[in-house]
Amino acid sequence: MTISSSLNAGVAGLNANAARLATISDNIANSATYGYKRNTVDFHAMVVDSANAGKYSAGGVRTTALRLIDDRGPLVRTDSATDLSVDGRGFLPVTSLASLAGDGSPTQMQLVTTGSFKANADGYLTTPAGQVLMGWPAAADGSIGTQTREALTGLEPIRLNMNQFTANPTTAIGLSVNLPATSTLAGADGAGQEVAMQYFDNLGLSQTLTFSFTPSVPASGASNSWTLSVHDSASDTMIGEYTMTFEDSQTGGGLLQSVTTTSGGAYDPTTGTMELTVASGPIALTIGKPGQLDGMTQLSSAFSPGTQTKNGTPVASMISVEFDADGNLYGVYDQGFTRKLYQVPVADVRNPNGLTAVGNQAYEVSLASGGFYLWDAGDGPTGAMSPYSREESATDVATELTQLIQTQRAYSSNAKIIQTVDEMLQETTNLKR
Repeated sequence: MTISSSLNAGVAGLNANAARLATISDNIANSATYGYKRNTVDFHAMVVDSANAGKYSAGGVRTTALRLIDDRGPLVRTDSATDLSVDGRGFLPVTSLASLAGDGSPTQMQLVTTGSFKANADGYLTTPAGQVLMGWPAAADGSIGTQTREALTGLEPIRLNMNQFTANPTTAIGLSVNLPATSTLAGADGAGQEVAMQYFDNLGLSQTLTFSFTPSVPASGASNSWTLSVHDSASDTMIGEYTMTFEDSQTGGGLLQSVTTTSGGAYDPTTGTMELTVASGPIALTIGKPGQLDGMTQLSSAFSPGTQTKNGTPVASMISVEFDADGNLYGVYDQGFTRKLYQVPVADVRNPNGLTAVGNQAYEVSLASGGFYLWDAGDGPTGAMSPYSREESATDVATELTQLIQTQRAYSSNAKIIQTVDEMLQETTNLKR
């Protein structure tokens, strides 16, 4: 009966608008929740007896609820280096503290778009809700290596040791001096020159490299040639000897012409470096390329040490951590250097709105979302990492209040339909009197 279908359609309308009211309530309640994704309800008409053109029966309405996970909120600045967001598409990989195995390895992965991570009592970077940030650990030289991109394998919960001490050995030295051209003339006294440079070994101990420059004095004319000898205090041995020849042409006079290796690591003219092997390992010594003004020179002037550079420091302790836009987590040490500790990838799925919400603005992969892929931050379709920021709620309160008014009116109208049908049925009942 058509009038009965009208009653059913009115009831369906009440239920549909009640469902819409529930999502609006959630959206408004979470308008200040970081990383919250807005819920929406879509209405779909139900058609019955469509093949019968002689009469019409109301089918009513049904609803489907959808969380708009790909709808991102604005980013706001914070004062914490470990407040993270993804500036664009993509998710941060996290796991829950409860899911960590006995060895600290994760057993499941969840996805979030933002989080305020702080080191807990065990050193894990964790949100107040217990979500632990995950990343690929870096080797001692800062390299990450080849990682599996479509599986949890390789990802580890990020764990910090703020009481950690570390050695920062010297691995590179830059040296440039001006050698007096008069010392390579016939009749010169043959006096050499020395430069001592400090370096730090693998234990943080201070050692010294002594660079001795000895001129080659010819019987006549000028040799424009010097012997460079390198002495290591740690092993008390000579670790390299080289013959340096300088230009005497009008255009390139005084510039380095060639370097011949007598002992030690070979000189590479394309980089201007040679590798010295000290007691604690190799050190790259840069003396400049042939024909370049910023390298070794031999001019008619006094012996003059020029630019001297080196890396390495005494033993240092970590004082803070910072992320960069590529998702790399660096430890900042009190000796003024940084070291890569982890790389946090950005996860992406084919259908973000198909992810399953599990609470605390976290999501899990589902059949509807498709599998995940771990990108380097800023690569592929994903956004860059944004430290010192949080993602605000995607709720627009003004829009929600407008929809609230519409929903209230629609609910009242459906209630009026039920009231009208009731009155009409009452009239039908009165026909028997």
